Amino acid sequence: MEVKVKYELEFPIHASPSLLYQYISTPSGLSEWFADNVNSRGEIFTFIWEDSEERAKLAAKKSGERVKFRWMNEDDSDSEYFFELRIMEDEITKDVSIVVIDFAEEDELDEAALLWENQISDLKHVIGSV
Repeated sequence: MEVKVKYELEFPIHASPSLLYQYISTPSGLSEWFADNVNSRGEIFTFIWEDSEERAKLAAKKSGERVKFRWMNEDDSDSEYFFELRIMEDEITKDVSIVVIDFAEEDELDEAALLWENQISDLKHVIGSV
């Protein structure tokens, strides 16, 4: 099994942190841009795409600021990999951006970044921040 490397991407987005937080922290919000469907039972979230299903545990959240999901292994144990979405607001300019922290295999970093670009583009479209 290949070791994954951590990477970070930042996307400027025109939206208030409180609105953005709804889209990154709730099953209904996430299912509008991140996955085809998202269900949650307590802190366990199930992300459903056309041909796959992944489970993750809500590892951390801070209202209006960030949410972190830790992927779960087949045996329901926590994997070492997670993805985190952070909302950053510049104190002076009030510019808002979303920071994505994720993992990918080294030879798939470009592909992973492109996937996030597409996902964030969908998010901007959903919230009207085009």
